[in-house]
Amino acid sequence: MDYKEFFRQFRHLSETPGIGGKIKQRPEDFIVVEVVPKRLISGGPCLIYKLKKKNWETMAAVKEIAKRIGIHYKEIGFAGTKDRHALTVQYISICDTSLKEKLDSLKIQDIKLEFAGYGKPLKLGMLIGNKFKIVIREPNLPIEEAFERTKEIIAELKSKGGFPNYFGYQRFGERRVVNHEIGKLLLKGQFEDAAIKFLGEYTGEMEGDEARKNFLKTKNIEKALEEFPKFLRYERAMLYRYKETKSWKKAFVVLPRPILRIFIHSYQSYLFNKVLSRRIEEGLPLNEALVGDIVCQVKRGIPLRSKTFKTTKRTLSLVNEKIKKGEAMVTGPIFGFASRLADGEMGRIEREILEDEGINLKEFKMKSLKILAEPGGRRELLIKPLGFRYRILTEEHAIVFKFFLPKGVYATSVLREIMKDH
Repeated sequence: MDYKEFFRQFRHLSETPGIGGKIKQRPEDFIVVEVVPKRLISGGPCLIYKLKKKNWETMAAVKEIAKRIGIHYKEIGFAGTKDRHALTVQYISICDTSLKEKLDSLKIQDIKLEFAGYGKPLKLGMLIGNKFKIVIREPNLPIEEAFERTKEIIAELKSKGGFPNYFGYQRFGERRVVNHEIGKLLLKGQFEDAAIKFLGEYTGEMEGDEARKNFLKTKNIEKALEEFPKFLRYERAMLYRYKETKSWKKAFVVLPRPILRIFIHSYQSYLFNKVLSRRIEEGLPLNEALVGDIVCQVKRGIPLRSKTFKTTKRTLSLVNEKIKKGEAMVTGPIFGFASRLADGEMGRIEREILEDEGINLKEFKMKSLKILAEPGGRRELLIKPLGFRYRILTEEHAIVFKFFLPKGVYATSVLREIMKDH
């Protein structure tokens, strides 16, 4: 199952038909510029560089830079990961000022480093958000009609409060959509089943698929180690560890913690998407609080996900006044062991989905893999892009979009409502 097929289970918020089209036809069609707080580059012990890259994943670029200047890649900090098939600008920190000369003279194809100043070490999540410039090419309508249709979709979404804030397909795996399934199996302590899915699931279109297929059929570890290509290093590391220990649990622990977290976060994201889709399906508003809804504060267009309060009959009109003023937003659950669930209609949906999935919140403590305990949280149900603009590129039969999104919000979820190609 590819990501398009997987995503069809999640309801669109707008009913106006989409324009179709293609994105990421060339790197310049998807430009992402990271925005960080100014205070991070206002003096400190670290060198801060702007990293401009094309067709590089953030982690791969960081590892290449580290190798060239002779340090461990973990000594390079960054605030967010960026798409590979894109032109991206983000910040990195290196807390060894003696490396400035090396960094200033570094030459790597499709990577450019520009000194930005001195500041604090950067860590994941320190960004405010990202500016996007995205081109949709070859819509399935004449370009003028596609532009008018886009206007209709935007008008409908505006009346409903914004775009649905789904986690994008990047969270689940673009071609091998298995991350969320592996996450659930790990949560349940079903390590053998999780390993078989991670090692054996194949699409028939990817390098290494024949080896995966053979492993799924035979479960032969020695044969798998002979056949799995070298670039599947995490899979090979797991196979070696299982060969030594005969324990799939110990085999998973050999993976870097961020990789293990991807699986759990992917499952949490899947559950959030299901809750959001169910709320749309039941015709409940996203831009209006109901009794029992948990609402987060909004400051200058940025949702403050940790500042939440539950709506009661007494506070309902006040809360909805705040939502209208752009000072609050209705949230959905990122399920975890300390999750605060909604009451009312939303609470019913949240509990039904946990029941459908056979999940108990205590399981997110992951006692068998203590390093992964997930307390959970809340996330706003709507995306409200700031500075949203779009225009026709007549000669290219395309429409270009520009907007800003807070961190953790997916541009592909904005485009999904306009294109409706999945």
